[in-house]
Amino acid sequence: METEQPLSLLKTMYRIRLFEERAKRMYKQHLLDGNFLGALHSYIGEEAIAVGVCACLRKDDYVFSTHRGHGHFIAKGGDVKRMLAELQGKATGCSRGRGGSMHLFDPEIGFLGGNGIVGGGIPLALGSAYSAWYRGSDQVTVCFFGDGAASQGTFHEALNLAGLWKLPVVFVCENNCYAVTTGVGETISIANVADRAAGYGLPGKVVDGNDLLAVHEAANAAVARARSGDGASLLECKTYRVDPHCMVLPETRATDELAGWKQKDPIARFEKWLEGQGAGTPADFARVRDEASRDVDEAERFAAQSPYPDVAEFLRECALG
Repeated sequence: METEQPLSLLKTMYRIRLFEERAKRMYKQHLLDGNFLGALHSYIGEEAIAVGVCACLRKDDYVFSTHRGHGHFIAKGGDVKRMLAELQGKATGCSRGRGGSMHLFDPEIGFLGGNGIVGGGIPLALGSAYSAWYRGSDQVTVCFFGDGAASQGTFHEALNLAGLWKLPVVFVCENNCYAVTTGVGETISIANVADRAAGYGLPGKVVDGNDLLAVHEAANAAVARARSGDGASLLECKTYRVDPHCMVLPETRATDELAGWKQKDPIARFEKWLEGQGAGTPADFARVRDEASRDVDEAERFAAQSPYPDVAEFLRECALG
């Protein structure tokens, strides 16, 4: 953490939070207009994971995301203007307006896509990790997935191969307690997903996913292990999503449970730490939040002014296969 600018990390968390709040508002306003592609899965409450992990990565490292991937995209250095344009199906979007919220893609920053399939990115992450190993590169792949994906067969197959071949990949389970509306205790037979790593000869570590410092420390060790050629790791970040699974499902969780987790807000916790360390003041926090808010304002203007994709061009590309 000493090599990072703490206020820069806070600004990235703000940018994720404010983007998600803006996207939710716009989604509700425009749902009936049909100008949002697919469902919208909010990352509010989980910001410390994406920021803590991606702060350990280089631009040429790879990230595989999930259906809840806005935070990962921003934390890896993605352009919020292009992401919001993508959500609205515009030609200037990061996937040219053809993927929407769950299929963000930007190879220039090593962001190799979200996935609408639960656990779909886990086996794909082996590809970029194997490529780096084969080319003799020290690039690292990070694969984010949720607790629901940790019971998919691809999870176990991927960890097995990563262990066998010592691939430079860090598997990051964002355990937010629910797979859609099913509690984690109803789908996973052990207390910690990270404990499953031992079966494949990998280190597994559980961290508080709402503590940016804890996430960063654990991720930094896992990334360093992968980059040095010692192989893969499994990191389980225990957290909570503040919003329902997506914008079209009702809230089913207990009110007191929600209230308790909101007291563990990762942004508020990091602000408190910064103040305690003398690394930031409320005035500093207000300034970087305003900067992040202006970024999101600009993204909304950019998306509104952007054109929709050319249908004729799309048809030509389809014809070419």
